[in-house]
Amino acid sequence: MTIDEIIEKALIEDIGDGDHTSLSCIPSGTIGKARLLVKEPGIIAGIDIARKVFEKVDNTVVFQQLMQDGDKVKPGDIVFTVEGNSVSLLSSERLALNFLQRMSGIATKTHEMVKLTEGLNTKLLDTRKTTPNMRMLEKMAVRIGGGENHRFGLYDMIMIKDNHVDFAGGISQAIMNANQYLKLHNKDLKIEIEVRNFSELCEVMAMGGIHRIMLDNFTVEDLAVAVEMIGGRFETEASGGITETTLRKYAETGVDYISVGSLTHHIKSLDLSLKAF
Repeated sequence: MTIDEIIEKALIEDIGDGDHTSLSCIPSGTIGKARLLVKEPGIIAGIDIARKVFEKVDNTVVFQQLMQDGDKVKPGDIVFTVEGNSVSLLSSERLALNFLQRMSGIATKTHEMVKLTEGLNTKLLDTRKTTPNMRMLEKMAVRIGGGENHRFGLYDMIMIKDNHVDFAGGISQAIMNANQYLKLHNKDLKIEIEVRNFSELCEVMAMGGIHRIMLDNFTVEDLAVAVEMIGGRFETEASGGITETTLRKYAETGVDYISVGSLTHHIKSLDLSLKAF
């Protein structure tokens, strides 16, 4: 789904056959001005998405951008102003804010966690734990916050997890099947496999045929041992319950990537408000 399609469907959901409150209260042709006001500190994200919302509702709205995505913001900052038909501004307001607040919340959370890995080579990844139909925007917010995107969906990477292994009949069989599938269908996709313990890790390393090993729910101490065992033969990724309090210690093991699902699924939206002036 494209950004335009996301916005179009969201507007249909919100406006339906008309913003009857605004249409009934405000005289036709009334012109108004409003500004996006920041009410708590964080990282702003989604400005261009907000612009698209206003322009989709009414292409005569004048949008003046005062800040950039990724900027640090504080209470009292004005991110942009909009001027145009008052009904159009009110019909756009909630959707623009919904996108901005959630994306800014994700960017802020990501920025805070990325700072915890400062000076290290480990990269912070998101996951597929996203809001249905909002994945493109939520993953965009992760990038704005300084993180990187893991696979976008089921189609752009082969990621063999515990259930795949169990259903396939074991690790070696799953890896072999995946490589045969790629060859048969002439696809060039990277293969990642999840391991839950050292026994599975040893089997994967003996088998080969993959690009990245996800070390799931390993302790910091075990992760350090595993990264040393792998020795750069494959990319490494740590996953499973890693929080702000443990992130730095996991990154210090030298693991290449740390994936954190809470970047997109356990988020407090940033407090923003659109105010007339």
